[in-house]
Amino acid sequence: MTILKLARQKNISAWFQKSLFIDKLNNPLGYCIMIACAIGLAYIMSILPIKFSVLVIAALVGIPLIIYSFINLHFGIIVMLCIAFFLGLAAKHTNSPIGTSMDGMLLIMLFGLLVRLVKERDFKFIKSPITVFILAWIYYNIVQVINPWAESRLAWVYTVRSVALLLCLYFIACYAFNNLKRILTIIKLIVLLTFLAAAYSLKQEFLGFNNAEIAWLYADPERFQLIYQWGRLRVFSFFSDPTTFGILMGYMGIFCFILAAGPYKIWQKIALALAGLCMMMGMAYAGSRTPFVLVPLGVIFYILLNFKKNILIGAGIIMIIGTGVVMKSTSNPVLWRIQSAFKATEDASVHVRLSNQKRIQPFIQTHPVGAGLGSTGAWGKRFTPDSWLASFAHDSLYVRLAVETGWIGMLIYMGLLFTAMRVGIYYYFRCRDPLIKNLYLAITTNILLLSIACYPQEAITLPPTSIIFYLMLGMLVRLKDFDPNFQKGSKNEKEPYAFS
Repeated sequence: MTILKLARQKNISAWFQKSLFIDKLNNPLGYCIMIACAIGLAYIMSILPIKFSVLVIAALVGIPLIIYSFINLHFGIIVMLCIAFFLGLAAKHTNSPIGTSMDGMLLIMLFGLLVRLVKERDFKFIKSPITVFILAWIYYNIVQVINPWAESRLAWVYTVRSVALLLCLYFIACYAFNNLKRILTIIKLIVLLTFLAAAYSLKQEFLGFNNAEIAWLYADPERFQLIYQWGRLRVFSFFSDPTTFGILMGYMGIFCFILAAGPYKIWQKIALALAGLCMMMGMAYAGSRTPFVLVPLGVIFYILLNFKKNILIGAGIIMIIGTGVVMKSTSNPVLWRIQSAFKATEDASVHVRLSNQKRIQPFIQTHPVGAGLGSTGAWGKRFTPDSWLASFAHDSLYVRLAVETGWIGMLIYMGLLFTAMRVGIYYYFRCRDPLIKNLYLAITTNILLLSIACYPQEAITLPPTSIIFYLMLGMLVRLKDFDPNFQKGSKNEKEPYAFS
């Protein structure tokens, strides 16, 4: 009897080990365990307050995502992109610090990258002059903590995470983009998310805003005044304001049109062209003037790099139609807003901005390292409300950088943008693979447009553009590695990564 009992126990133990370690619970035992856990979790959540239930769900979803993002950096980039696009939508329904959670996720991914680099000791993936300027910019922002003109160290703490920390995404991207397929996956995701944002903006325009969006608009009089103009509500899609949304639509619309001219299948070209058209419509209904100016500049840059007969004819037709739209008299508020973007001398807001820039010039000239991070804008109003800089309307990324980091900081940042353009143009003419050439052209055009958009707006610092921008810098560095026919320059010509 004892022998029979031991045999049964041994069989049960062997069956359990097989179910757990060999089948990995992909069997009736595993199904029963999962059902029991689901019932237990459902019961626990039914008796908890709604806030705790939401936190439990967030933990069940978020913790596995964070762990896998640490293991797979490419997956982490995908998650960050999705969060960045829907950050504004979530802010309309919750006060949870989602932006801070993004910073935490970025730190975890950065730690995962450092673990890999300690093990592999291979830094070839970031061999580029872009890396030099990014490291210089990060270091410069960190040492701003000892800026003698800074009135608040706490403002530096809140600002540096969105300036220096976010740039680390560039290193993560350079490492994660270790093959062309991964880069294409990210580009497809960016285009898809942007198209969804454009489609939702068209829903807002033609079908109206939902109750939550209307309540959000009326909750802040200043916000409502910004969005309700010329007798209509400007669309903003998932985002917090029409300007952020409009700039995204502008440069991504041009991006889709350039991709549509690349070596893709017919259905892909049509899909890209339709996506670009939806983005242009979303841009128009958003009513932000900055992206209206970006479109012709993008076309001109495309012509300069592709000086071909058919491109010249097509661009000429587009320019003639655009000129007709701008010059035609109209009472339509959407068209009138587009026309006003090309009549800057008649716009009172432009004169105000120029006057503010003239007023701040003596301060910039006498403060080479600036007044410290966070001395202007929202952080300035929060931490140094008595300072005159807190109420200064910079209305430009470059002006803000010049005020907060001085003309030294602005020169470093401008050097980064110039170098990114130089690298993109260099590799566009050296690569021979048609797909990679097309990607270099589209990405380099985006870098140019965002560089221009930063003069009237803070285009690069706001999500999702901030995420997209640093990912595209990583693409500029890595794309040429996947062109088997990449041609280097002459012996006397240095490649961009041979920067000295």
